Order: sequence, then C-alpha cells, then structure tokens
Amino acid sequence: MTPPTPSAAAPLEATDESVEKSITSPAPAANESRSPGQLAWRRFKRDRTGVIAAFVVIFFFAIALCAPLISKLYGKDPYETYGINTPGLLGDNGFPVGPNGGMSGEFWFGIDPQLGRDVFTFLLYAIRNSLLIATAITLLVVIIGVVIGVTAGYVGGKTDWFLGRVIDILLAFPSQLFFVAFTPVVIALFVGADENTPVWLTVTCLIGLLTLFGWSSIGRLLRGQVLALREREFVEAARVTGASPARIIFKELLPNLWTPILIQGTLTLPAMVTTEAGLAFLGVGLQDPTPDWGVMIGYAAKFYQDDITFLLFPGMAMVIFVLAFNLLGDSVRDALDPKTKR
Repeated sequence: MTPPTPSAAAPLEATDESVEKSITSPAPAANESRSPGQLAWRRFKRDRTGVIAAFVVIFFFAIALCAPLISKLYGKDPYETYGINTPGLLGDNGFPVGPNGGMSGEFWFGIDPQLGRDVFTFLLYAIRNSLLIATAITLLVVIIGVVIGVTAGYVGGKTDWFLGRVIDILLAFPSQLFFVAFTPVVIALFVGADENTPVWLTVTCLIGLLTLFGWSSIGRLLRGQVLALREREFVEAARVTGASPARIIFKELLPNLWTPILIQGTLTLPAMVTTEAGLAFLGVGLQDPTPDWGVMIGYAAKFYQDDITFLLFPGMAMVIFVLAFNLLGDSVRDALDPKTKR
C-alpha cells in the first residue's frame, strides 16, 4: 500500500503563512540605522543622574550669563555697602541685626558682616566670574592639549621625544605651589608696588598660568591614543592613497578622538573652578571687592564662628556645581563608551 501523496495546496498554505509572518514580524532594530552620536544621546537620556546633573549645570551657567539682568530686576548691586549706607542693618559689632545673617524680603540671602553687601547679588556675580574664567581656561587647555598631543603622536621621532619630555616635566612640576609663588611675581612685572592691580591683569595671569600647566594631561592622553591609531588599517589606507597629513589628522584621527576629548573637558572644568577659587582664597587670585567664589569663601571664613550664613551660600553653591559637573562627566563617559559603565 503506497503512502498518500502530499496535496498541492500544502506548499501554497506554507507560502501564505510565511508571507503573513514576514508582514507581521517586527522591523529590524532601529539601533542598526543610528549613528554613534545618536546611540550615545539615547544612552545619556536614559541616565537619570546624568540628565539631572545636566539641568543643574545649565542652571548655573544660565545664572552666570543672566547675572546683570537678575541683579537689575532684584534691585541690588554687588558692590554697594548697604550695611554702612543704611543705619540699622548692622549692629555695633558689625554683624547683621536681623536673624540668619539679615535674611529678609529685601535681602534674600542676607548681608555680609562689616560691609553689609547683598549676599545674593554678590553670589550671582561670583558664579559669573568664576565660571567665565574656568570656561576660558578649559577651552584653551583642550585646544592646546589636542594640538600638541595629536602632533606628538602622529609626527613621532624627535618631535614626539621633545614634546613628551615637556609633558613629563609639566606633570611632575608642583603646579599649585608654583601658582601661589609665581602669580604675584608675574603681576609685579606689569604693576608697580604702589599701584592697584587691574582686574583684567589678574584674570589674564590666572588664565595663562592655569592653561600653561593644565594642558599636559590631555596632551599625554591624546598622544597615546594617536600612537595606537596611526598604525590602524584605515590610516594606512589613507596614507597609501596619497592623503596629506592634515587630511589624515582631521578626517581619520580626530573623529576617533572626540570621546576622550569630551570626557577630559568635562573633568577639567570643575577642577579649574576649584583651583581658581582656591587661589582667590589664598590671596593670589581675584581680590575683594571683585565677586568670586574664592573671595566669598575667604571673606566668610573670618566670621563663620559668629555668622555661618555668609559661608553657607557660596560653599553650598560650589559643592552642588562641582558635584553636578563631575556626575555629568561620568554620564557622558558612560554614554560615549558603554563598556566602561560599572
């Protein structure tokens, strides 16, 4: 007895089922058609800590940029000594008469001891000055570090040896001690002993000295990255096709270096904020009455035992900003390179 032969309708039914499955099956993952930047942005948006930190950082920069407008709407000036000009705000001991450092509807954060300046507007301008200086230093540090690091790694030879030794010397140099000891010397070259130091000169010296010692770490990192990349197949292929060194650097190397550059930039800026504030606190940076985070903390340190309010606001503001920027840097690193995520 012969087995029954399959009917001709079976293949057709299978074909119909396969067509239906192909129609109803999900499309390929969207990640396959997304660029690395889009994937990094999606990973960053899923990191709640990074998003919150980004909003905090943006808030601080918005305050810094809008400080004159906020001060005008608030109706106070950071340089005016309200406690001296208005009787009844300061007591005989020089401290605010009102509770909590003189906080009231007129003076939201109170007034400082002895002089009676408005703490709120002084803090606004302190954030503005500190962030502007730190941002300028960070941009210069990143630019110089990228140029020297990529040049040393790609050119090699004696150029790499010389730039490598310069980087080693700068990294081994006690930069903090140098800032404290050498900043007054640099300023004394341009200003006489009986003259007041212009604010622009102090800012220029701070930016120059901090940039001089700040670019070496990112330069060394990028040098190592370029030494590894220049032996890769895509660089060799570009070299064989006759591409110029400039084209190889800008078209082949730099696109593969954006991740370490961005990460180092996010780590450098808060470090420069604290360094600049520390120099002002030690008396070799910006000086009173110029608003600055370090100036406020240094002045408040004289009175914190009797009036901690004046120290609380600049101290908390700096801690929040530096912490938020460090968390933002960690989130950016994890988004750009998810393999490093712990």
